[in-house]
Amino acid sequence: MLTELFTPSVQHALDLVGIFVFAISGALLAVRKNFDVFGIAVLAEVTALGGGLFRDVMIGAIPPAAFTDLGYFITPLFAAVLVFFLHPHVERIQVGVNVFDAAGLGLFCVTGTVKAYEYGLGLTASAALGLATAVGGGVLRDVLANEVPSLLRWDRDLYAVPAIVGATMVVLCIRFDTLNAFTSGMAVVAAFALRLLALRFHWRAPRAYNRSSARAEEGSAAT
Repeated sequence: MLTELFTPSVQHALDLVGIFVFAISGALLAVRKNFDVFGIAVLAEVTALGGGLFRDVMIGAIPPAAFTDLGYFITPLFAAVLVFFLHPHVERIQVGVNVFDAAGLGLFCVTGTVKAYEYGLGLTASAALGLATAVGGGVLRDVLANEVPSLLRWDRDLYAVPAIVGATMVVLCIRFDTLNAFTSGMAVVAAFALRLLALRFHWRAPRAYNRSSARAEEGSAAT
């Protein structure tokens, strides 16, 4: 199905671009945490490949694509070297990095969902693995850096929600037999645009209803 949506060369090029920008974000966090060169490389690799590795292991695509294509493994290392030497300059183009990161998010939630479905998973499970493909590397990155994962923090702009939207659009297209290059591209664009809008307007997921009053009640009960 993936080869029907994108030619193998286009798919490979898009994967490498997505892997590169995810690796940049991992390497930058490692620099902010004052990690050494090995830590920078590890965080770059984990951020770029973690989601895809998790998906491939879950669906039984063994060995995972990250270990059968040398380009997938080398690209994060190149990003790590770039950040190691030029991180002040990379930090200054953070807006551009965010744009490409949003594009990678949109691409991976779609291709992850399609690949999971190709391996026999149901629609709901396929969408869940599409989400995991898109955000899994970032979760592993934050855990290794001893931080609360960004997608769980209320003070961060929407990240998982755009991926959920993209993956949901894909499974709906599969359900109604309308998945093609155009509709899959629209799912990528929808996730990409929603992530950019969240960054621009600082959209965040709601927290528990009436949370402040609940805290007040807890405080009065304690006294």
